[in-house]
Amino acid sequence: MKKLHDDAVAALDGVLFDGMTIMAGGFGLCGIPENLILALRDSGVKDLTVISNNAGVDDFGLGLLLQTRQIKKMISSYVGENKEFERQYLSGELELEFNPQGTLAERCRAGGAGIPGFYTKTGVGTIIADGKEHKEFGGETYILETGLVADLSIVKAWKGDEQGNLIFRKTARNFNPMMATAGKVTVAEVEELAPLGSLDPDCIHTPGIFVQRLIKGEHEKRIEQRTIRERENA
Repeated sequence: MKKLHDDAVAALDGVLFDGMTIMAGGFGLCGIPENLILALRDSGVKDLTVISNNAGVDDFGLGLLLQTRQIKKMISSYVGENKEFERQYLSGELELEFNPQGTLAERCRAGGAGIPGFYTKTGVGTIIADGKEHKEFGGETYILETGLVADLSIVKAWKGDEQGNLIFRKTARNFNPMMATAGKVTVAEVEELAPLGSLDPDCIHTPGIFVQRLIKGEHEKRIEQRTIRERENA
């Protein structure tokens, strides 16, 4: 099966539908699938449930889909850098399911591994635990969290080959590997396209069996926050 496509629009062709659930890798603006997000915006698909650590910033990343009101619900762990996210949530325009960050990562990993649920101590005694099953193990209380799966996972990798084997780079790995396993269809964009057989098998983070389509993209790699200080006089 030919997995490599010419661009993001072609890679998403026939996959999108209104009301679908999408997992989007990345942390802040680090390791986000920039090209695929733009293609989602331009497609006009709507009423999306998006599972992602956060929603980028107001004018980049998933924030672009908030601007166009294409997202109905976010399943996230952090919203602090996006004013439009905050505004839509507080005004009741956007549904939000908050997760502790580790819980969100484990819910994605569990979904990809075929695990329907797991117990964790994180969130016990807080609003996170409201309405969830509680159970004791070894005298400690745990809550039941469910695994997450998506109609589509979009991820971004450093290197990949035409079979979809992926290598992520440093902190840009973040949520990408677990989300790649939890999509019914996974589309990846890579910075570098490597010849088949050139990737060291021991260095592959996501085997190609999990990836149905991929593209080689051009990436802006915008910095979310830049902090500088004045140079001291010599």
